[in-house]
Amino acid sequence: MADAADQFAALRVLSAVMPTGLTPFDKRRLLRLAIGSTAGFAISKLMNWPFGVFFAVFPMLLMGMVPVFNRMVACQFIAGVLVNIVELWLLQALFEPYPLLMWMAVTFVFGYHFRFMITTPYLLLWVSGLITLSTVLNLASYSPAQLHDMMVATLLSSSLSVVVAALLYWLIPEPEKPGPPPVVSLSHAQINHRMLMGTILASASYVVFQVLDLRDSLSAQVATMLVLFPMTYSGSVLSCWNRVRGALYGCALALVTQILLYDLIDHLVLVVLAMFITVMIAARLHLAERAGSAMGFGALTTIGILFGQYLQPGADILYASLYRISSVAVALLVMMMCAYWLDELLNRFALTRNA
Repeated sequence: MADAADQFAALRVLSAVMPTGLTPFDKRRLLRLAIGSTAGFAISKLMNWPFGVFFAVFPMLLMGMVPVFNRMVACQFIAGVLVNIVELWLLQALFEPYPLLMWMAVTFVFGYHFRFMITTPYLLLWVSGLITLSTVLNLASYSPAQLHDMMVATLLSSSLSVVVAALLYWLIPEPEKPGPPPVVSLSHAQINHRMLMGTILASASYVVFQVLDLRDSLSAQVATMLVLFPMTYSGSVLSCWNRVRGALYGCALALVTQILLYDLIDHLVLVVLAMFITVMIAARLHLAERAGSAMGFGALTTIGILFGQYLQPGADILYASLYRISSVAVALLVMMMCAYWLDELLNRFALTRNA
């Protein structure tokens, strides 16, 4: 079965032979991405719901990670959140007072997420679930009282994303269906290698952010998870480089937005319009790259995080943007050093050799 690394590799091959201009298929995806993420952000602000970052980013994940939308995609996206809620409740209820046992349990949870990403056809379920799990797990550890609110926000934002996506696919239908992803067979050793690469590095990231109390480094923490999805060292290095460039590009767009709005930042209509324009710019880059989670997708999620979490009346995103760029760069540099050593170690054993 196809795994995340091979799907991303296939997308990179396609990007080398396909034109850089947008096709009619891409233009429809562009509109859906921009309208969907902006709608999620606007609804959360109008309803005064907390954790607006989920409402801005989840539509990007749903409509940006996969090129189609159908019943199976919607079910996987919702199921991923439901699985996360059960996992989070069990982890907090059983292991919260015991840090060592919590780390072991989190490592186990990460392990079967990465394993099922490789060995099952339900890639979106385990990918989206892994992002949500790592994000909420870190945030909830700093504010345990908000865990219930975060669970409700993730379920509500994922359900809203599915409804918005379904409506947009009905209003902006596809001219034709894209072809199925390539099917690649992996050996048992390759499966072990990629699962261990993702699991060990993800659990190490969790421990570092907990021990160092990096509660303000949500962007860096999410970035360290996203670059692991290829589950190979070479794939993670490319994803890391694209992620840093995407964060820089997205922060630059957000800063320009705040400069142009200046003291008009408390007007929601103007902020929503500004977000729509910036998402359009980043989404166009994402679709023109045709490379999965590359620079454009990194810029998209950066914009979603900055608008959903930091851009609000009386707030200044200059510091948030600069801190995001520096923290992401440092975190990914350390992550790639660890990935190199781990890859070398795993390749020394026949049962975990990626060959």
